[in-house]
Amino acid sequence: MSVLKKQITEAMKEAMRAKEKERLGTIRLILAEIKRIEVDERIELDDARVLATLDKMSKQRRDSISQYDSADRTDLADIERRELEVIKTFLPQPLSDEEIQKAIQEAIATSGATGMQDMGKLMAELKPKVQGRADMGMVSKLVKESLTG
Repeated sequence: MSVLKKQITEAMKEAMRAKEKERLGTIRLILAEIKRIEVDERIELDDARVLATLDKMSKQRRDSISQYDSADRTDLADIERRELEVIKTFLPQPLSDEEIQKAIQEAIATSGATGMQDMGKLMAELKPKVQGRADMGMVSKLVKESLTG
C-alpha cells in the first residue's frame, strides 16, 4: 500500500474518532475513487497515481465551484470549497511561481527543447515533477510562453 494511501486511511480513522462528518465524507470520497481505479484497472496505486487522482479531484472541485458561483448557488459552491480544503491537506505544498519557472527552464535545458514542436516532450518531463503541486493548465501556459518567448 502506498504511503499516501495509508495516510488518507489514517486520516479517515481520525475523522471517525473526532466525529468530523464533513471531513470523513470527503475522505471516503477520496478512498472510493482510489478503490474504483484499483478495481477497474486491477492494480495497486502507487503514490504518484494517488497524487494524480487527488489532483484530478481538486481540479473537479475548482471547476464546480466556478460553475456554482456563476449560477448563484453559493450553498453548493461552499460544499465544494470545503471538500477542496480536505483534498488539499493530502496534496504536497504548492510550488511558487519562481519554482515553476525554474523547473521549466531546467526541463528546457535538459531536453534541448527549441520550439512549440517540443512542447509534448517538455510537458512529459515536467509533469512528474510538478503533478499535484501546480495547476497543469498554468504550467502549460508558462511552457508555451517560454517556448515562443
